Order: sequence, then C-alpha cells, then structure tokens
Amino acid sequence: MRLLALLLAVLMMLSPAAAQDRARLDLGASALVESGRAWWGDPPLELRLALTKAVPWRVNIVSDPVRLVLDIRDVDLNGADAKALFGAGLATDVRWGRYRDGWSRVVVELPGPYRIASAVQKTTPPLPQITVTLEPVAEADFTAPPSATAALRGLPDPAEVEALPPREGLVVVLDPGHGGFDPGALAEGETEANLVLVFALELRKALQDRGVQVVLTRESDTFVPLEERMTLAREARGDLFISLHADALPTGQAAGATVYVWNPRSDGQAAQHLVNRHERSDLISGVDFGGQDDALAAAMMDFARTDTQPRSENFARWLSQRMALMGIGQHGRPVQGAAFSVLKSPDIPSVLLELGFISDYNDRANLLNPEWRDRMVMVMSEAVLGWARDEGQRASMLRK
Repeated sequence: MRLLALLLAVLMMLSPAAAQDRARLDLGASALVESGRAWWGDPPLELRLALTKAVPWRVNIVSDPVRLVLDIRDVDLNGADAKALFGAGLATDVRWGRYRDGWSRVVVELPGPYRIASAVQKTTPPLPQITVTLEPVAEADFTAPPSATAALRGLPDPAEVEALPPREGLVVVLDPGHGGFDPGALAEGETEANLVLVFALELRKALQDRGVQVVLTRESDTFVPLEERMTLAREARGDLFISLHADALPTGQAAGATVYVWNPRSDGQAAQHLVNRHERSDLISGVDFGGQDDALAAAMMDFARTDTQPRSENFARWLSQRMALMGIGQHGRPVQGAAFSVLKSPDIPSVLLELGFISDYNDRANLLNPEWRDRMVMVMSEAVLGWARDEGQRASMLRK
C-alpha cells in the first residue's frame, strides 16, 4: 500500500506538467475533404487533423452506424468546435471530446460503408498532421472489427470463455517479420518479408518433425501489427517466441546472424536504426509504441521479466553457440540488446533473430541458398530442443 501511495503521489506531481505540455488542435489547418472523384455512390474521403506536436494515436472503423473512431492522446480539444471543421458537411456528423484519462476521441459518422485505405502521422514542420484516407466499399464487403462495439464503450465484449484444455509439449511461436504492404528491407529484387516467411515455413516443418508444436504469426504475405503478433503468442500459450528478420543497414555496418533480447537502455546505433525500421509500419497503421506505458503497469512488467529475461538470454546463448559450432557466420557481437516491441512481452521468453542482412551480398546469397537454410534450420531446431531440456532441468531443481 505504501508503494502504491508513493506511485500515486508521483503521478499527481507529474500531471500538471503533463497538462501544460499537451498538444492542441489547429482547427484552421484541419479538414475533412473528398480525396478523389466519386463515379457512383459515396466519394473517397480524407480526414486531416493538424496538431501542435505529434502524439500517440489509434484509428478504427466501427458499425451501427458506420463511423470512423480516432483516439488521440495528450491533445487539448477545448475551444475547438467539431461543427466548424472545414468539410464537416461531407459526414453525417462530426464530434469530439474527452474520452478517458489522457485520451480524446474524434468520431466521424460516415454516409455509408468505408474502409481505411491508409492512416499516417506526419511529424515534420510546419505542423504534425494525422491523415486518414477512407475508401467507400460495397455493403457486402464491409465488416466491422470484432471488438468495434467494445471500442466505443472502452469495455471488453462479454463472452462465455471456456477453460483452456491442459497443454502437452513445447509450443514455439515463429514470427516472420513484416508482410503485406510492409515488405521490410529490399535488395536486388528480394524482400525481407518473403525471405523470412520461406525460412519460417521450413523451420516449422523441422520443429514439428521433432514433436514441437509450432504457431506462425503469419503464413502468407499479409501484414500483422506488432501488438497482434504478441497477442497471438499469448493465445497459443507459447513457451518461446522467435521473431525472424533479414534487415538492411548501410554498407559495412553489419553482416552475419545476430540475436537480440529485450533491453530498452541499449544505445547501439545499429540496433536503434533497426528498431525504427521495424516499428514504422505500425505507426503508419496507427499503432503507437512510443514508450507510453502506464507507470504501474511498467513496474509490474519489469517484475515479471525477472523470470523471463534470463530465460530469453539463455536461449540467445544456446542459439549463438549452436551457430558457432555449425560454422554459421555471425555478427562480431552475436547477442545484443534492443528495444524491439515484439520483445516487450513480460510473460514469454522472446528473441529477435536477424538471420543475416539482406543488404550484405554474402548474407543475401545465404538466405537464397536452400543448403544454407537447411543448415540454419538444423541449428535452430537443436537450439530450441537443447534450451527446452535445459529449462526443464532448471525448473526441476527449483522445485526441489
């Protein structure tokens, strides 16, 4: 109770400063406009909100009636009349206001079914701007997200949840990075998204042949947000989460396989460059990973990581050692720390493996070589099984 009281006192002391630093909406520079010609039916629309600074945000389309719901954090909307928004007449209704602590909500009731074609926040001068482009769709093609109703209430949907059956065996979640509109790194006509998906499918088969249950966060060229990748891992009750990448860095900066574990204090220039690349697609989609964790939740996650972090680091060592034994080329520092969002999960041991760098000629040739991939698949399979046996022995010793 004393710790909770102290945390509340700190948050109360910080809140006035935070309030003074809130962004404001520039109504004169904001608008709802037609973004294309309507040959029939409703026109394409574009919502532009100009702010005095960039903020965390998220966006969704919900139904009954169809409306765009945009949540923005740390924005002061006082004095800004939604009805005065330029182009407000293109919508059935436009309204906004305070949603919950720290968040405001913008609701645009649409004249018919639409989908979000793109959503991006520009952070460059003169003013940061959130732009959401909407395309009309046929009624038959319109489907609201499953939690759309809950999004408006801020509450989860009620559901009858059956108890999960007991699970047997090891569950490994493989996460091929990027996909869909986000191809990842590009070099000589090859895309990172395709290369890591091919490898993930080959690794899945090898692990399954050894009796391991494997879940993939994607099995085709589709985009899966970072947050959803971690959710899939939890739903599968994964014992180990491995995110697969083959990124690009400026010539000469990096080559060879590299294993990353969670470390928000990492100051490596290359690691930070990769973090920025990996998170960019989610920022385009309206998902923010800007370190805005609630203070108490962050403290609880750090506490949970006292168990999972050593286990993540243990797997990283197993993998690095197996690569060394099998002659797989590695980075000069084969195990590093970085603040990748897919490594934030406090309850699942997690690593991010750069199989190599698509920007490096030799690494790219390896990734395209079936023989090299077979060797790497064997290395990873042995590392997973060796780590699992080691974890089992450690757990039995702790029980004693």
